[in-house]
Amino acid sequence: MNWDERYSEPGFTYGTAPNEFLVSIVDRIPQGKILSLAEGEGRNAVYLASLGYRVTGIDGSEVGLRKAVDLAMERGVAITTIHADLSEFVIKPGQWDGIIACYCHLHPAIRIPLHRAAVQGLAPGGVFVLEAFSKEQLAYGTGGPKSLDMLMSLDELERELAGLEFVHAVQIERQVREGRGHTGPASVVQILAVKPGVCEGGYR
Repeated sequence: MNWDERYSEPGFTYGTAPNEFLVSIVDRIPQGKILSLAEGEGRNAVYLASLGYRVTGIDGSEVGLRKAVDLAMERGVAITTIHADLSEFVIKPGQWDGIIACYCHLHPAIRIPLHRAAVQGLAPGGVFVLEAFSKEQLAYGTGGPKSLDMLMSLDELERELAGLEFVHAVQIERQVREGRGHTGPASVVQILAVKPGVCEGGYR
């Protein structure tokens, strides 16, 4: 099943509530422009927009992004969406006050250059936020890719995100409650990292 088919099913695959880790650290993200990678059906973009952020969500599924726009309208907020393949999308340097990657599982050939581009894409003081399934998630069976290469480890992430200062970098087990797509105990990695330099307050 591809993502358009998955998102064409009734309801929201991962629910409409934002990612719990994102909620827990959102006060660390400077106000301004946010790029959300693999945004899907809009739950995180809409949440951030409700807090005053200017959010752009990118995803490879037109169906998911249409649902994201509908959710934003329903909640009375505005978001920008871009339909693009993340293997081809160009993150311009120094443009973003925050970049969010919640369960953005990609093959390493795509993920590694994408993460390196994200580091360059952050403005000074900008924040990178990631939650994803760890390589141990294969034993849990509660969501995520079945390919070990597409699951993540802290060692890999710290190399891929070199140039950022890591405020929070952990692998934990937690109960994930995100719609029918992610539900149950899971092994996840969490990253909160900052681009060195002085934030200009998000007025770009």
